[in-house]
Amino acid sequence: MADSIMSKAATMEIPINSNGDTGTLPEDDSLEQDLQQVMVSGPNLNETSIVSGGYGGPAGGIIPTSTIKGPAIHYNPEYLDRRRAPAPGPDIRMKSRGVNLPHSHSSASRLAHHSDQHPGSSNHNTSPTEEVSRGVAVEKLDSVKKWGINTYKCTKQMFSEKFGRGSRTVDMELEAQIELLKDTKSKYENILRLATALISHFQSMVQTQQALGDTFTDLSQKSPELQDEFGYNAETQKLLCKNGESLLGAINFFVSSVNTLVNKTMEDTLMTIKHYENARLEFDAYRSDLEELSMGPRDAASMVRIEMAQHDYQIHRDKYERLRSDVTIKLKFLEENKVKVMHKQLLLFHNATSAYFAGNQQQLEQTLIQFNVKLKPPGSDKPSWLEEQ
Repeated sequence: MADSIMSKAATMEIPINSNGDTGTLPEDDSLEQDLQQVMVSGPNLNETSIVSGGYGGPAGGIIPTSTIKGPAIHYNPEYLDRRRAPAPGPDIRMKSRGVNLPHSHSSASRLAHHSDQHPGSSNHNTSPTEEVSRGVAVEKLDSVKKWGINTYKCTKQMFSEKFGRGSRTVDMELEAQIELLKDTKSKYENILRLATALISHFQSMVQTQQALGDTFTDLSQKSPELQDEFGYNAETQKLLCKNGESLLGAINFFVSSVNTLVNKTMEDTLMTIKHYENARLEFDAYRSDLEELSMGPRDAASMVRIEMAQHDYQIHRDKYERLRSDVTIKLKFLEENKVKVMHKQLLLFHNATSAYFAGNQQQLEQTLIQFNVKLKPPGSDKPSWLEEQ
């Protein structure tokens, strides 16, 4: 009975405010310090004892316990924050009367705050976008690495060939055809320059003849005593101007065809030859590398390197053989096309020039019809008034 009265008295001494929270006690600071010390260091479970009986019981009721093994207790600063500044909660008296109150979201907010402060506690899955970007970066790194190795080997081979220290693969027949093509292209480019200059000068002469014929026509109308003489010269200049425009059409057709042959057909073949020469340099570089490795020691590591070098050598050898075959085929078709095109264009140039300077207008017109040369109407080269705006 005395224990019951003392427990009730102890209970009655705990003050409760209107919201059901405990009031601020003077011994809170000491209690918080003791609690913080316990949370940091943790209780010594080896010395834990269970007190049997009620409050203030005899010392004989102490029962020592055995060692308890369990997880360590971590210090939570939020507990002390909540103890120092308690959030207003529902009134206990209202709760005892059956009044429904809205649920508090403080627990959810504390969990969210804890997850923000400790991001490592949750499992973060890598997104597919990051995996794709990482794969692309690895591929780029590998390509740069291969490019660097290939560039180093080719540069080394190139300097070795220039200084006479390395050997190179030579196809004498193919090299002669390539040199002939380069020389032919250079000479055809010279023909293009000269023919373009001829067109420019001859066009100026035709324009001068046209202006001169217009002047003769005007003077024949204003000079009755020289009307016939001015008229004859005006007709002659107009006829020369007309024939000159026909010859210009033939020369322009000649230049256009030769330009296509030189700057498209030959250039395409020379581009293939450039790829072939690069492949030849790579092939010789990897061939020299394989020869150097074959002359070295034959341990396990060297055999692995030799096997890899043999694989790279075979790849570049196949590439070299394929491009050499492509160059041979293109050179053959280029030669046939060149003969066919130049035969037609040289015949056109000869017939048109001979007919013009012979004054044979009929033969000049037949030459244009024979080679399907279409003349541009006068003034077609000038931009229209709409384009000038």
